[in-house]
Amino acid sequence: MQTVTWQQLYDQAVATCQPRDVSDSMYVGSVAAAILTARGDVYTGISIDTTCSIGYCAERNALGSMLTAGATDVVGLVAVRGRDILLPCGVCREFMMQLGQHSGDIEILTSIAPVQTTRLATLYPNFWNA
Repeated sequence: MQTVTWQQLYDQAVATCQPRDVSDSMYVGSVAAAILTARGDVYTGISIDTTCSIGYCAERNALGSMLTAGATDVVGLVAVRGRDILLPCGVCREFMMQLGQHSGDIEILTSIAPVQTTRLATLYPNFWNA
């Protein structure tokens, strides 16, 4: 990790997790994610759930913000529902693996007390484009 600690990244994800109804058809923020880039920048995102299933995950929301800002080099990721840590779904794992040849090295927080992480390649060992 860079100058941002896992605790800080976790705290930022928890603070971003603010579930709420946007409309009768859209519920957002039940999951939040924070990602850290090699430059030390942090990007956050929230889940978007819709009644017709066209929403998307907090992790990809945060990654979209990162890509919009011109960054591509994720080094750490935290996803939470409330204060509970979640692992990225298969779609998010696939999306992250396609960021580049070193994507398997992305660390993902699995526990905050004590701090424990796993590498994306451990969660997604048989990437089709390896």
